[in-house]
Amino acid sequence: MDTDPDRPQEAAKYPDPDTEQVGGTHYKEMVIQPTEFIIKNGLNFAEGNIVKYITRHKVKGGAQDIKKAIHYCQLILKHQYGVQ
Repeated sequence: MDTDPDRPQEAAKYPDPDTEQVGGTHYKEMVIQPTEFIIKNGLNFAEGNIVKYITRHKVKGGAQDIKKAIHYCQLILKHQYGVQ
């Protein structure tokens, strides 16, 4: 048993976040989950959201997810490249 006073004991009550999904199965059914891809490739917030929305649009948000991905692409164009 872990007796480290700095480690919250409540953490042991939660499932492994790499294998659990809250609110659906649209990511768990993927060969590579978006979070794994995002973390391993060091993507920033906007880039990560593009990956998230593109990978789930067919099974969750449809056209709205594509519009969200485009919005994040536009944010990158504006803030990283100065393109309006």
